[in-house]
This record gives sequence, C-alpha cells and structure tokens, in this order.
Amino acid sequence: MVDTPTPASLRPTPRPAISHAAQWGRVTDDGTVYLKAPEGEVLVGQYAAGTPAEGLTFYARKYDDLVVEIDVLESRLNDSKVGAEAASSVISKVREAIAGRSFVGDITSLETRCDALEALVSQKRELERERKAKQRAASQIKREALVVEAESMSGSTAWKATTERYATLVEEWKTLPRVDRSTEQELWKRISTARTNFDKRRRAHFHELDADRKVALERKRELIASAQAAVTTTDPKAGIKKFKDLMAEWKKAPRGSRQDEDKLWKRFKSAQDEFFNSLKEKEAAEDEKLKENIPAKEALAVQAESLLPLEGKDLKTLKHQLRDIQDAWEKAGELPKSDRNRLDGRLKKVEDAIRKEDEKAWTKSNPETVARAAETANAFSDGLSRYESDLAKARERGDTKKAAELEASIASLKILLGAVEETQANL
Repeated sequence: MVDTPTPASLRPTPRPAISHAAQWGRVTDDGTVYLKAPEGEVLVGQYAAGTPAEGLTFYARKYDDLVVEIDVLESRLNDSKVGAEAASSVISKVREAIAGRSFVGDITSLETRCDALEALVSQKRELERERKAKQRAASQIKREALVVEAESMSGSTAWKATTERYATLVEEWKTLPRVDRSTEQELWKRISTARTNFDKRRRAHFHELDADRKVALERKRELIASAQAAVTTTDPKAGIKKFKDLMAEWKKAPRGSRQDEDKLWKRFKSAQDEFFNSLKEKEAAEDEKLKENIPAKEALAVQAESLLPLEGKDLKTLKHQLRDIQDAWEKAGELPKSDRNRLDGRLKKVEDAIRKEDEKAWTKSNPETVARAAETANAFSDGLSRYESDLAKARERGDTKKAAELEASIASLKILLGAVEETQANL
C-alpha cells in the first residue's frame, strides 16, 4: 500500500522521532520502508513521491502524530479537561495505530505511555464514579427537600405565589442529576400528589370566589345607584354624610374581579366627584358673596388690636370694649374660608390677652390664695424662730457640727420665706 505524502507546506515542525527515524526503521533504494518492531522488521509501506530519506521521514511523522495525540491527552487529563470515556477512546485509537504498524518510531515507548495513561484514566474513572455517587447523593437530598417543600405548600392559600413556586420547583427538579429510578419515581409521585391537592383546593376556592364576585357585583351596582341619586341632594351636610356612609359601605362590600372593580369604582367615584364638585362651586359662590363682610371685620380687628398693650389700662373698661367689638363681629356676618382663620385669629389674640389678664387679677384677689400664702409665711417664720433658738443652744454647748447644720437650714429657710413674702406683696 502506498500512502499519499503530506505536502511540505503543511508538514509540522520535525520532532525527535523524525530526526532519529533511522534508529526505528530503514528504507530501501526503491522507497520500501520497514519498522524495527519488537517482533522484528515489519513492512510499513512504500514511498514513491520523493527520495528514500523523505519516505522514512514521512512514516516517522506518522509516529510523531500519535505522540502528539498522547501529549495532548496527557495534558488534558492532568488539567481535568477530558472525561475517562473520551480519554479511553483516544488511547484505543492510538493502540489500533500501534497494532497496524503503519509508522516508524519507538513502539515500546509509545506503548509504555499508553499503559501509563490507561492507569491514569482508570484513576480518573474511579474518581468520576465517586463524584457521580456524591452527585447522586446530593441530588437525592435536594430532591427530598423539594418534596418536603411541595408537601408543605399543598395547604397554602397564597394561590398565585404558590402556583408560581410549584412551576419553578418542577423546573428545578428537572435540572437535578438523576438518582435511582425507583427512588426518583416515588419522590416525584409525592410532589405530584401535593401539587394536585393544591390545584384542587385552588380551583374550589376560585369557583367559590366567582360566586362571591357575582354578589359583590350586585352590591356595588346598588351602591352606585344610591350615589347617583345622592348627587342632587340640596342639603350639603346631608349629602356629605350620605357619601361618607356610602364609602363605608363600599369598603365593607365584597370585592369583585379586578376588571369589574375598576369599572364599578369609576362609576361610583364619578357620582361622588359630581356631588363634591357641585358643592365646591356652591361654596365658591357663597364665599364670593361673603367677601363684602371682610372690610367690616378688618376694621373690627384693628379696633380690637388697639386695646393692646393692656399695661396701665382699666381691665373692666377693656372687657366692656371687647364685648362691644365681639357683638359687632357677630353682626358683621360670616367670612370666606380663605380669610376666616386670618381675621378670627387677630380677634382671638386680643381675647386671649384680656382673658389671661382677667385670670391673673382673679388669682391676686382670691381669698384662698391670699390665705394660703399667709399660712405658708407664718409656718416659715415659726420654723425660723425654732432653728434660731436651737442654734443659740448649740453654740452654748460648743456643738460646732450641730451649729453648722442649723446655720445652713436657717439660710435655706430665709430664702424660702423671702420668696413667699414677695408673692404676698404682689397679691
């Protein structure tokens, strides 16, 4: 058999096997190439595309290609970038090439490397078996955890979230490594049962909910009719109360579907807005009429403020003047909302000042207050006399410690007595 030579432009860089090709083979003048195999010389092929030396190199390059495959495989095995089965397949192909004796090179060395790689592959295969066993054990633990979760959710009433979680849980189940078939089927049966029970409860719930929604729809329509009838209410207070009550009833009424609720609420709110917008328009018109009362109350506010400050003025006269202003204030009529707090606040400031002054005057003249102050002053005076008598006795005995304590007590009592006497003077 004559092999087609590799073009020179595509030939790889020569490797040691090529440079030592004569050590492992020979070529005759007619291009016949022989391999020096352990069992003796073996005819490899004939090379007619060049010189005999090129023919020997051609078959040596085939050996180098096998060495490259072994080098790459060894590197990938050491880097854990190839599985045991794939590695075994490469070694088998190299061994088939060795058995075919279609190259020139060191057969013993190549077979030794294949033996070493097969030992390494055997180790890798064992490690893979251990890894897969651990993987299956971990997968079973995760699957059992998913089963427990699925069963714990079967009684849930969080319908949407639980439905979504069941769907996600199933997808998680599918991504897990396979375990023992019978075990996996038994675990899946439990998940399926839990999910089915939940779905039955969910369907029953929504069937009941549909019935409730029909009731809700009817009730909301009744409330809408009442709201539309209340729009024409002429009594503002009665109308406001009516819509407040209707809103309370709306909140208590059962809920329909989201779509129905949105539509019904728009109709109810439309009636409510119509009433309150009409009420605002009426109030605005009323406020416009009340603006004519502002000048009179502005003048009364200025008149009231002229009573301040109160110092040096007769309180009785001030109270009489304020009463006249208050009477005139009532007769002047209501104010628009926008001015009510501002003007009422100015009058109230004067009212508060006079009331406080009146309370202060009453406190000063109150017999109970005067008597209480006198009683307190007498008690402090009596106590001071006792302390001073005890101080004189302590000094006679030469009891300096007791004398110092009494002097401190006397000093404190004099301060308190002074404060009470000052209060009496101000009454």
